[in-house]
Amino acid sequence: MTDTTEPGTGTGTDSSGKREHSKESRPRRGRGLHRRKFLGGTVGLGLAAVGAAGTTFSLLGNGGDKASAATGTLTIPDLLEGTTSGGTTTFTLEAKTGTGEVVSGVTSSTMGYNQSFLGPTMKWTSGDTVLLNITNSLGEDTTVHFHGAHVPAKLDGGPQLAFADGETWAPTFEVKDEAKTLWYHPHALGTTAKQAVHGLAGMIIVEDDTDTSSALPSDYGVDDVPIILQCLASDTSGDIKYDLTGYLGSGLVYPVLCNGTNVDDTTLTFEATKTRTRFRILNASPSDIITVQRSDGGTMTQIATDQGCLAEAADVTSVRLVAGARAEVVMDLTDDVTLQAVITTGWVRGGSGTYDFLTVTASGTDTPDDLPSTLRTIDRYDTSDFTARTVTLGQSGATMLINGSAGTSMSSMAMISTTLGSKEIWTVKNNTQLEHSFHLHDVPFQLISVNGEDPSGVELGWYDTYEVVGGGSIEIAMEFTDFADDTYMYMLHCHLLQHEEEGMMASLMVTES
Repeated sequence: MTDTTEPGTGTGTDSSGKREHSKESRPRRGRGLHRRKFLGGTVGLGLAAVGAAGTTFSLLGNGGDKASAATGTLTIPDLLEGTTSGGTTTFTLEAKTGTGEVVSGVTSSTMGYNQSFLGPTMKWTSGDTVLLNITNSLGEDTTVHFHGAHVPAKLDGGPQLAFADGETWAPTFEVKDEAKTLWYHPHALGTTAKQAVHGLAGMIIVEDDTDTSSALPSDYGVDDVPIILQCLASDTSGDIKYDLTGYLGSGLVYPVLCNGTNVDDTTLTFEATKTRTRFRILNASPSDIITVQRSDGGTMTQIATDQGCLAEAADVTSVRLVAGARAEVVMDLTDDVTLQAVITTGWVRGGSGTYDFLTVTASGTDTPDDLPSTLRTIDRYDTSDFTARTVTLGQSGATMLINGSAGTSMSSMAMISTTLGSKEIWTVKNNTQLEHSFHLHDVPFQLISVNGEDPSGVELGWYDTYEVVGGGSIEIAMEFTDFADDTYMYMLHCHLLQHEEEGMMASLMVTES
């Protein structure tokens, strides 16, 4: 293992362009292209011009707007019941194979936790101890990573913790996270993309006893609603694609799913029996960017980012999520509202279009109290004495690199070494013209700059996953607390799963100071 990123002395910024997501032109409304095909591509437009990148793209498909009739109800993932004994709550999961419809009317081979596709929602309580008995029935190695959770490296579910078919992994830990939306998915070397796109993903809700949590909607499936969005790739026979070879095949379609239901031709419905409804939105796509907005152009109130509540609620017209990212919004509903998913390809090929995925029917008669004026206190870092590093995202042909190394094996990865209690500021510099979704395990981070600009609004929240556009950079700051280990490592990587498996992953070793 090569340690290529010992602390540097400068932070570095890249101010060569504006944030791609800050003033995005409004996509057309209506439906996306049915079974659309995306050929070539810009792999996520960066700060440099498309022409300079030497790429062109064309959108092909049957054309026309989709029918928007509401023909199905929103499926709410089951809430997994834990059993509590001796101060520990135990959850039981089985990773298994199955079948399901990803392309409407076509049967696909799938995977899921406790079911054929996706998995149940777990609720953890801050300060409690949880035990997870996870059995592997896939016929191949797997891991389960608790994305965004602050847990010891030896329990994080990274590549070092793969376990074989027929085995049960039983991590146990204290929940140190505040209230937030996390998720769980595989993280073994070479199989993460395959297993995740076939359905191994589920949501985790962390609860706490703060006044803010008490003031927010929290009745699961009633006024607290999970929304798992995915844009996948498949051929017309239902064979789900997950790697470069598969994505470059001919005749592909890019189905859009909401909680496991195809919404290419269907607008799902949800009856909001409470006036104020909370939506926890996860982009579980392997690569595509998803922007959620109202079809009428109205506002939503964003209350949280990846790592929990904002300092104060913010009215937004859209929420842009790169692969792996989450956000929470609330709406006070007096009239029906239709939510749209705007799909933008984040990779060499992918989905494109605008989909009316959910109509929320307003039937509540209650009058909710005003939201708290302050949701939480977020002390912004003074990074003047933080240790500075540069993390470089690069490529060599189809091979993806972090700090010049391809992380296709534990021994070939670049490694960042730090110590418990260290406070650091990283410049994550994208030396490619590709879109990347940068994810850091272990601890949350604050955005210090995005492409040379100061963060504002919801960017002042806490994150674990953030967009780095082609040719751009972000500066992030974090503090390594609680956990140290001289054997097990955390990961930092691009959450475009194909980029991760092509090498854009490095390890993070946090040792005692």
